[in-house]
Amino acid sequence: MLKTVFFRSSFALFLILFSCKQESSIPYYNTPDFEPHFLSKEDALKQIPHTIAPFSFTNQDQTIITDHSVDNKIHIASFIFTSCGSICPVMIKNLIIVDKKYHNDSDVVLLSFSVTPWIDTPEKLKKFKIDKKISNPNWHFLTGKKGEIYNLARRSYFAEEDLGFTSDSTKFLHTEHIILADRNKKIRGIYNGTLPTDIEQLIKDIDVLKQE
Repeated sequence: MLKTVFFRSSFALFLILFSCKQESSIPYYNTPDFEPHFLSKEDALKQIPHTIAPFSFTNQDQTIITDHSVDNKIHIASFIFTSCGSICPVMIKNLIIVDKKYHNDSDVVLLSFSVTPWIDTPEKLKKFKIDKKISNPNWHFLTGKKGEIYNLARRSYFAEEDLGFTSDSTKFLHTEHIILADRNKKIRGIYNGTLPTDIEQLIKDIDVLKQE
């Protein structure tokens, strides 16, 4: 009897230890070439130094949103501008699908940074959000200094991959990429925001991250 209890206890301990070290099915990304690293959460904290850098921008309600606003939350970053007539409307339409699923989930935050912040004032972003019938308080449309937004997009979110990482800050930023970051502000996915299949994958990956 004692041996049976000991065996069960040892096996249970093994399962706990194994599960703690189990590699995530969602990769981590550390560089703008988006080489995937499949690691356990514990190993990723040691081996993946890249995280989203500190930031501070103003949203459509003139509220300051910082990196601390997404502490311990999953967040999705996109880079758009209100007067865009090409990829941005498609991206917003697809992000609304994401928004509908997580509308009442405070653990999931959407950040849409304006790449024409000298035009997209908080008032203009508020009108844009209203016109798109977006009411989620956890979806922020952000404006601020151009250089800070472009630097964050390219150096922190790797929004334009390798090409954008080395781009001059004066070069216009225009990308269909949507970036997924986990609760530790580590990049876990990049998606083409104009493709429904990528949006489906984004939603699946968010659900996985919510269980981590």
